[in-house]
Order: sequence, then C-alpha cells, then structure tokens
Amino acid sequence: MAIGVPQKNNTLLDSGVHLDYRDKAPEKEIFNGSIVPFDELHSNPSHKRLYFGDNLDVLRVLVTDPNICGKVTLIYIDPPFATQSQFVSRKQSLAYEDTLTGAPFVEFLRKRIVLLHKLLSNKGSIYLHLDEKMIFEMKIIMDEVFGPENYKNMIVRKKCNPKNYTRKTYGNIADFVLFYTKTDKYIWNKQTVPLSEERKKEYQYVEEGTGRKYMKVPVHAPGTRKGETGKPWRGKMPPPGKHWQYTPKKLDEMDARGEIFWSKNGNPRRKVYLDEHPGVSVQDIWLEFRDAHNQNIKITGYPTEKNPGLIRRIIAASSNPGDLVLDCFAGSGTTLAVADEMQRNWIGADNSIEAIKTILKRFDSGLQAMGDFVNKDAHRQDNYSQQTLFDSLGDATSRAHSTPKSQHKAIRDFSLFASNDSPSELYETVNTWFSHP
Repeated sequence: MAIGVPQKNNTLLDSGVHLDYRDKAPEKEIFNGSIVPFDELHSNPSHKRLYFGDNLDVLRVLVTDPNICGKVTLIYIDPPFATQSQFVSRKQSLAYEDTLTGAPFVEFLRKRIVLLHKLLSNKGSIYLHLDEKMIFEMKIIMDEVFGPENYKNMIVRKKCNPKNYTRKTYGNIADFVLFYTKTDKYIWNKQTVPLSEERKKEYQYVEEGTGRKYMKVPVHAPGTRKGETGKPWRGKMPPPGKHWQYTPKKLDEMDARGEIFWSKNGNPRRKVYLDEHPGVSVQDIWLEFRDAHNQNIKITGYPTEKNPGLIRRIIAASSNPGDLVLDCFAGSGTTLAVADEMQRNWIGADNSIEAIKTILKRFDSGLQAMGDFVNKDAHRQDNYSQQTLFDSLGDATSRAHSTPKSQHKAIRDFSLFASNDSPSELYETVNTWFSHP
C-alpha cells in the first residue's frame, strides 16, 4: 500500500470552503443578542450548574461570566438530528421536537457552536454527535468556527444491532462524532483497549523460569545513524541501512536483565512481554457503545439517550479531574452524571421539562433496567410521530430490577437556574425534589 509523505504548508490550513445559506448571521450579531435573565432556584457553592431554558440564552449568559468563559475544558453535545419528528418519554409525554432541517437547522446549531467556541479554554475540546443527515454540512461549519487545522477525528459509532428490514439500501447502524480542539495545546489522555485474543497469539514464546509469554522483535530500525546507535555492539554492526534502536550500553543492560533473545546464529532479538503490553490505542471506529438494546441495560427512559460508556471514554480522553465539562443539550443527563462520577465539574442545560424531570430523578435514584419501563398496558398517543425506544421490545415485561437506591450516590451539590418565564410546572418539580432529603 502506498503511503504519502505529509508536507507542511500553512497556506493550506484555510481551505476557503464555507457554507452559505439564507439568514446566516454574522458572528458579531450572535454575540450581541439580548441577555435573558435567569433565576437561581437552588444555590450551591460547587462549580456545578443545571439550567432550564433555551440553550442559546444560557450560552450568552455564560459568555458574560468571567468564571466560566474561556475555562470550559470539554464540550459534548448531542443535539437534535434533523429527523423531523417528535420524541416522547417512557410515559408518552412530549420530551422534545426535532422539526428543523436544512438551512434553519444548520443556523440553529451554528449559533450555539460560535458561543461554545468562545466558552472553550485553549486546552479544550468539543465533540459534536450527529448522524448522516447533517454531519457533512456541520463539518464545514465546524471548520469555519474552529479552523480546519483543529479537526481531529470523525468517530464512527455503531449505534444499534444490524437491521434486516432495509429495502434497496444498506443497513443504517452508524452515527458520527466530530472531534475538534480549540488549539493544538489540548488535553489528551491516550485511551487503550486490551489486546484481542487473536493478537495475544503473537506472543507464542514462554520464558523459562518465569513462565512469561513474549514475542521476538528486531533490535534495529530503518535508517543509518552516525552516533552511538550506529556503532558496533558485541562485535556486530546493524544490518545495512539500519541502526540499533538503543545505544550499545542500553542493549547491554537489557541483555543483563534477560530481555534479549539470541538465536542459534547469534542474532539478537528483543523480548516483548505480553504482561507489559499497554493495550491497543483506541481507533476512530467504536463498536462497543450501542444505545440500549436489551432489557437488562440500565437507562433513564428518556428518548435518544446515549450509552454512558461512550461519554465516559470522551471525558477520560479530553479532560482531567476537576475540569469543567459542558453539555447544553443535556437530555437525560448522561454527560452530567458521568462527569460527576469522574470528579469533573459540569454545566448542563435543556429547555424540556421532561429532560429536567429525568435529570433530577437520575441524580436522586440512578438508572433502571430497560425492561422495567416496558408495560403491556401502556397506552400510546397517536399524535406523536416518533415512537420511543421501548416499542421495539414487544409486549412482554421484564423481571430486571433497578439498582437499589442505597447503592446509588445521589447528586445534590449543584446550583439550578431557570429563565424567569419558566412554567409553573418546573417550579413545582424543583420544589418537590429539593424538599426531600
């Protein structure tokens, strides 16, 4: 396979590709929008916040806050996917509407991305989760806002099991996560996965005395060197066009520790031990984080909630304990709960009463097994075009049970804000939740 040699040319970083459409607002206009006041319904000295309201209003407020603006380390957002549908909760209450598409959808999301860029610190990263409907348009927008040089990956996630009901097309089992950074000085904690059983078979030798499995690899590398690694070792020169991977002194130390294998012909090889393998670096195709797909998986029941493992990997890779994580499409609260679990501070926002109810319940009681939500007597409301994820489970109920509340660590150390035109139902929900221990 031919591999190209990268050429550094900063003039190529600005691709000159932009997305034009009607009513695309100048960035100055986005920042100069009106500031909507928010009431603090519950106060806590921690750096964790939950907002109820339009996230555009929330982000404008945060941009004016010197304690937040430029200090967010990680942003993960899972916005609507332009499905032109309505989504309902497990109790068939309207959770949110996803009716925008085309240019209105792009501009809706672009305005928020412009503000999110401002909030992000110079060491920060953003992950934008979408499917194939709008991912390509938004890739151009992300290049415009963050710069093409700060694009890192488009992660492909397997979202569900294979589908057998497709007609004249391939099964749609993937969605995508765009990964960008603010600068080239971003936080990065390398993520690894264990070796596969197939790869473990490469470690076919067993060391006498220790029983440790190992494989043999060369102690030389391509290219000639004039320094120590190009000199003889044990009377041997490296092969033509090669050099030793280590200095002769280092090779002597490795040999003294028994880490060099000598063939019958006197050729050295380095022992690489299976029990010292750090794992395989995570690649950009993620197969292990499907959405809820069996009745024992624990969830909130909020439509389109994502696998906590997906969020856990992102948070681990792009932030450290004590950092600030933001999700302005908080939904079921997965990002907030996982960030809290991983000792990060967080800010969440959503304009759905059902989302706030779900988040508060999750904070208080944790998750329930998916089968607990399935009820053969549940009545459907035909005025919603989008079924919930529980419809695929059929009529049978599950015997699976939620985690006992005693095993769940409740989350209460956060402040809660709401726009001052919030419905009375929100205040009733919040008062009820904070009134009990």
